[in-house]
Amino acid sequence: MLEIKDLTVTYHTNTSLVCAVNNVSFSVKKGESVGIMGESGCGKTTLAMAVMGLIQDADISGKILFNNDNLLAIPEKKLNQYRWKKIAIVFQNSLEVFNPVLTIGEQIIEPMRTHAALSLKKADIRMRYLLELTGLDPEWANGYPHQMSGGMRQRALIAMAISCDPKFLIIDEPTTSLDPESRDSILRLIKELQKRIGFSLIMISHNLSALREMTSTVMTMCCGQIVEQGITADVMRNPMHCYTRGLIDASPDFFKYKDLWGIRGTIPQNTQSNGCAFYSRCCQAGENCKNQRPILQYVSVERKVACHKGGIETLLEVYGIQKTYLLKDRKIPAVKDVDLNIKSGEIVALIGKSGSGKSSLAHILVNLLSPDKGEIFFMGKKVKGFKVTKKIGGMQIVFQDPFSSTSHRMRVLDVVNEPLDIMKWKTAEERNIKSMAAISMAGLPCSDDFLQRYAHTLSGGQRQRLSMARALVTGPRLLIADEVTSMLDPSSSANLLRELKGLQNIHGFSMLYITHDFHLARKVANRAYVMSEGRIVESGPSFEIFERPVHPVTISLMNSSFSKKEQKKRKKG
Repeated sequence: MLEIKDLTVTYHTNTSLVCAVNNVSFSVKKGESVGIMGESGCGKTTLAMAVMGLIQDADISGKILFNNDNLLAIPEKKLNQYRWKKIAIVFQNSLEVFNPVLTIGEQIIEPMRTHAALSLKKADIRMRYLLELTGLDPEWANGYPHQMSGGMRQRALIAMAISCDPKFLIIDEPTTSLDPESRDSILRLIKELQKRIGFSLIMISHNLSALREMTSTVMTMCCGQIVEQGITADVMRNPMHCYTRGLIDASPDFFKYKDLWGIRGTIPQNTQSNGCAFYSRCCQAGENCKNQRPILQYVSVERKVACHKGGIETLLEVYGIQKTYLLKDRKIPAVKDVDLNIKSGEIVALIGKSGSGKSSLAHILVNLLSPDKGEIFFMGKKVKGFKVTKKIGGMQIVFQDPFSSTSHRMRVLDVVNEPLDIMKWKTAEERNIKSMAAISMAGLPCSDDFLQRYAHTLSGGQRQRLSMARALVTGPRLLIADEVTSMLDPSSSANLLRELKGLQNIHGFSMLYITHDFHLARKVANRAYVMSEGRIVESGPSFEIFERPVHPVTISLMNSSFSKKEQKKRKKG
């Protein structure tokens, strides 16, 4: 029904040009429901207003085809024949949209009189029917907008939008500022009306759970560009663009218990850049990302992504890892045929009881243990020896025991300098500068007195932060954190974990967070693997693992971790 081709909308300001929609193309089929998500200012509403022909004082190019008619090429008088009767919009700010001096009934009647040429009597009858259809008492026909609640005004706007039986409806932020009950009620209403009337739908929303419930396909907009498009359920479960993943990670509807972190950085002001719209905020940006705009193209069945790297990179791939310990005449299988992967910029939790094989697997990944079988690939290359741990931008590990992982005979600065010394990285002075930056990053002081202290004089919390600084000094793409808070008191544990997650959010490195604590894992993880007796028994997005576990081992571990009250609450949810 609707096809948008190379649409660009550029606003003129006093000092510059703002490209709000930048060369966007997509289509909507008859009866289809399409969602659009993105941060405020990404161009969603401008796109909707362009389709409706409601933008003034802007340069607009491209095509907006509705049943093959180009809405950008027809005069205003003819365009009015499309509005309300064929395409209608439900705006997001109900108080601003309504005329404060006209009754609700008068405002719903107006488009029917103007666009459908109904008599006043017939329009009045239909207006009252529409109020009832949208869950409002017909008596509200005589009320004024300011007398209604937000949810009631939203229903009245929907009644107005469907008053002329449009074939296509655009809904812009229908649940903004509504309480949960009103929000759910509005969504149910839209769903029921679409089923009854059969209109196609574009739904613009910050509410990702609403998009998941209401739409069949979804698009992600960033700085006026579409960066990802696909089946809604698949995109929400497995985002393939870093920006889409950032939006989902910041949604409390998906991660009820996770500490929420917004996407690092701010929306760039130069919206006419030739490069990727997300370049300055991306954890895997390359030089070509800055100067060359990626094409929105298929990367899998029914999934399009605009990324020079084909979507989120897979940093670590592990296939068929096996490890058996030999104690005298007894063989103890520690890791049994394990597969896992970690993508760029994500935190993956590896959860299991003590003795389940978690640390053995971690030690195999950094080559402290040799596997009996299996292969490990880092950034597409097979891991051999210590190459990935003896390089800038490689892989590092923070061990569980901070006392045995750092030499007590070494001074603080020497401990952090050691990896750079082994690599012979640049000059001694430059190594010192880089090490002090890592020490500061880990939350430790950089005074001469502290830098010259011996490691054995530090507390447990300081020693673990020192281990963290030592691991971060090489700027790893992947950090393995093996039970890093297990030996700390609750306060030190909370501070360390939050700062570690903060560093990950700022610097964009990936992290394998190994723990037996479900409470901590669900605070930080994007995805989770559950390990038992050397095997991975369950894996998936953390909002699925922690909300709807399937494997008996996962269920048992969660029941042991959470109170009966919380278990009942989770089952009810």
